[in-house]
Amino acid sequence: MMIDLLLVVAGLLGIGIAALSTRLRRLPISEPLVGLLAGIALGPELLDLLEVAPLTEDHTWVHTAARLLLAVSVMAIALRFPFGEARSRLRPVLLLLAVVMPAMALITAGLSAALLGVGVGAAALLGAALCPTDPVLASNVVTGTPAEEDLPARDRQILSLESGANDGLALPLVLVAVAVAGPLSGTDAVLESLWAVLGAIAVGAALGWLGARALRYGEHHGATDPGPQALFTVVLAFAVLGLSGLIHVDGILAVFVGGLAFNLVATGSDRTTDVPIDEAINRFLVVPLFIGIGAALPWSAWAELGWQGPALAVAVLLLRRLPVLLLLRRPLGLGVPDAVHLGWFGPIGVSALFYLAMEAERLGSIDPVVLAAGTMVVAASTLVHGVTASPGRVLYRRAVERQEAGDRS
Repeated sequence: MMIDLLLVVAGLLGIGIAALSTRLRRLPISEPLVGLLAGIALGPELLDLLEVAPLTEDHTWVHTAARLLLAVSVMAIALRFPFGEARSRLRPVLLLLAVVMPAMALITAGLSAALLGVGVGAAALLGAALCPTDPVLASNVVTGTPAEEDLPARDRQILSLESGANDGLALPLVLVAVAVAGPLSGTDAVLESLWAVLGAIAVGAALGWLGARALRYGEHHGATDPGPQALFTVVLAFAVLGLSGLIHVDGILAVFVGGLAFNLVATGSDRTTDVPIDEAINRFLVVPLFIGIGAALPWSAWAELGWQGPALAVAVLLLRRLPVLLLLRRPLGLGVPDAVHLGWFGPIGVSALFYLAMEAERLGSIDPVVLAAGTMVVAASTLVHGVTASPGRVLYRRAVERQEAGDRS
C-alpha cells in the first residue's frame, strides 16, 4: 500500500508539474522541493501515511534509487550541449574539479569538526560526501526557457559539466575519507581510486562509442524506430551503470563519459532527439525519490544535533563554495556576477545521499551524527536552492545589465 500511495502522489504531482512546465521554472520552487514537501506532509511527523524508516536507520534504498537517478541525470548532462561546446569549457571545468572540489571537501570537513565537535574521520566523511555539486538539483538552475533567457550559455555549460563530472570524481575523496575513518589503508584507497576512475573512463568510452555506432547503423539500415531511439540513451546509461557495478568501477563517472562519447560519435539529430527525453525523465523521476526522502527525514536525530546542526547547514551553504569561486574568478574567467551566481548555486542533494549511504555500507557502521548532519544539509540545500533559483536568475540578469550600463557610460 505504501508503494501504491507513493506512486499515486508522485503521478499527481508529475501531472501538475507537466501542466505548469515553464511557468513553474519562473516560480521560487523546484521539482525536488515539491517532492520533499509532499514527503514531509505524508511522513510520520504529519499525516503518517508513508511509513518509512528514518534515513539514519535505513539508507540502503536511498543508495540504489540515487544511483539510478544520478545515472539518468549525468547522461542528460553529457547530451545537453554539442560536444564541441562542452570541450570549449574544459579549462574552467578542470579547475573546478581539481581545485574547487577538494577545497569544498576540506572546508566542509573543517566546519563539521568545528561546529559538531566530531573527530577527523567523521569530519572527513562529511566533507567528502557533501563536496560534489549535485547534478539533479543543478539541472533545475540551468535548464528550461527561463534559464536560457536569463543565464549565458557559458555559465549553464560550466555548472552542468562540473556537476556531471564531479559527481563521479568525488569517489576518490570518499575512499580517502573511508580510509581515514575506517580500516581501509591509504594504499588501498589510492589503488581502488585509480581502478575506479580509469576503469570508468574505459567502460564509459567503449560503451558510449558502441552505442552511438549501433544507433547509426540501425538508422542507416532503417531498423531503428523513433520511440526506441528516444529512450536509447536511458537504456545505454543503465547498461553502463550495470557493467560498472559488475567490475567495481565508478558507475556514475562511467555513465557521464559514456554520454560524452555517444555525443561525440552520434550525429546532431541523435543528440537533439535524446536530450528532451533524458531531461524529461530526469525532471519527473526526481519527484518520487524526494517524496521518499521527505518522509524519511530523521527529525529526532536532527533534534539531537542541537543548534549545531542548523549552524552547520548555514555555514556549509555560505562558505563551502562561494568564497572559493570569488577567489578563483579570474583564473576561471568569470565576472563578479558570474562568480557569485555559480558560487551560490552549487547545490547539495542526491549525490550527497548516495555517498553518505556508500560510506555507511563501506564502514559497516557510521557515526549517527554524520548521517544526521549530512541529511540536514541536503534538506537545507534542496529548500534554499529551490527557493532562490528563480530570483537568483533575475538578480544575475539585473547585475549584468547594470554592469554593462556602467561600462557604456
